[in-house]
Amino acid sequence: MPTIGPTELIIILVIVLIIFGVGRLPEIGGAIGRSIREFREASKEPGGEKPKEAQDATAQEQPKA
Repeated sequence: MPTIGPTELIIILVIVLIIFGVGRLPEIGGAIGRSIREFREASKEPGGEKPKEAQDATAQEQPKA
């Protein structure tokens, strides 16, 4: 898989700057950073959180002794 070199990175940054403008770049960067941080935190959790419906269904399926 080819890597992104410095020339390609500069071209991408210029295009983003043209599309979004200078004022929105900090906002976009913060949103991307929050998304990456949340993804990493969620991937660190061993089992993650089950939705309530799944927990209820699992509890009903297990026979009580």
